[in-house]
Amino acid sequence: MQGTKGETPIRLLAIRETPLSVDEVFAAVGDDTAGGTALFVGTVRDHDGHRRGAAVTSLAYSAHPTAEAELRRVAEAVGGEYPVRALAAVHRVGELKVGDLAVVVAVSCPHRGEAFAACRSLIDSLKHSVPIWKHQTFEDGTEEWVGACG
Repeated sequence: MQGTKGETPIRLLAIRETPLSVDEVFAAVGDDTAGGTALFVGTVRDHDGHRRGAAVTSLAYSAHPTAEAELRRVAEAVGGEYPVRALAAVHRVGELKVGDLAVVVAVSCPHRGEAFAACRSLIDSLKHSVPIWKHQTFEDGTEEWVGACG
């Protein structure tokens, strides 16, 4: 997996407790050889689709100690499958509130179609494979753990 001039296209990978920045992730994937950049931002919503009528009142993400290594494996796989010039992925852990950024991923490629496809693959693979879980509490007092891993 190589970016421009023999460099790795992975520019930023992190799992962190501090607020995420779209600007930081977008800047990380800037590349003069890329004609398309796709960015995905996942935010905390006030509900969970399968729980009608019960609003989410709090949410916390937890990550397994191997999560960053798995995130790197996912990023390398996406970089090997698509003509990625630059790639970044950051996921938040800890207590979040409605509207907070939970995950930001971005990919730059020679063309927009490749960028869209690579970005979708990156977020889908991250959500399926990286061991990050969310704990949701609902206004009715019930709680549930949701695994980010399939």
